[in-house]
Amino acid sequence: MFDLTITAASNTGCVREHNEDMLLVGDRFVRDDKIEMQVPLDGVDRFLLALADGMGGHRSGDVASSEVLHNLQFFFSDIPAQLSPGSLNEAICEWLSSINNIIESRGHVDPACQGMGTTLVALAYYDRQFYSLNCGDSRLYLMHEGKLQQLTTDHSLNSLIGNPEHCSIITNCIGGGCKNSYIDMVQCTGDLHLGDTVLICSDGLSDMLDDATLQRLLIEGCSAEALCLAAEEAGGYDNVSAIVARMTATAQ
Repeated sequence: MFDLTITAASNTGCVREHNEDMLLVGDRFVRDDKIEMQVPLDGVDRFLLALADGMGGHRSGDVASSEVLHNLQFFFSDIPAQLSPGSLNEAICEWLSSINNIIESRGHVDPACQGMGTTLVALAYYDRQFYSLNCGDSRLYLMHEGKLQQLTTDHSLNSLIGNPEHCSIITNCIGGGCKNSYIDMVQCTGDLHLGDTVLICSDGLSDMLDDATLQRLLIEGCSAEALCLAAEEAGGYDNVSAIVARMTATAQ
């Protein structure tokens, strides 16, 4: 097993008044901040990298992204050990139903939260296996041997009609009035190798920097903060957040 060398950053960007993105790195929450950490996976039962992008077209997107990630962190830390992939998927589906009810109920109690919603994308390490989790159009990329590929599929109108370009109209999210939310859970252990890099990002990054630019910057060793600053230099029209996790050799 290898270590994870992680950088994470979440910025408001150049246009928006406040930041509706939030990151979760292990048990640390990041918004309008940056962090770096080294995580040895040997002997670790579980570890989570996640991003939630509060929906900019709805009120209180920052509340939704925070609520979802705090709830997810508690859920993930509390699930039993050694669940099979099928049982883990069932547990995540039950959690999704629960968090959707929580988000909807917040809207009934507080009119300012009515209709709020968020995307969710994550890389989960559980029982020595890696899983990608995706609901919405935030993205998880893998760079292997210098080539970048998107592991998740955007839940967007363009993806639905077969157009590879990103579209701001999403077809799946948590909250936001979505009645049939779902999470794509894919076991990706075999895709990750020593020397690889995982990038988790909001569309504020991927809309500003195309895949070729992201690949070049990651090859150059850019941190999450450097990627966010590059997106801001390209316009920064949205909140911009990223987690960069490099698979590095375990320290002796």
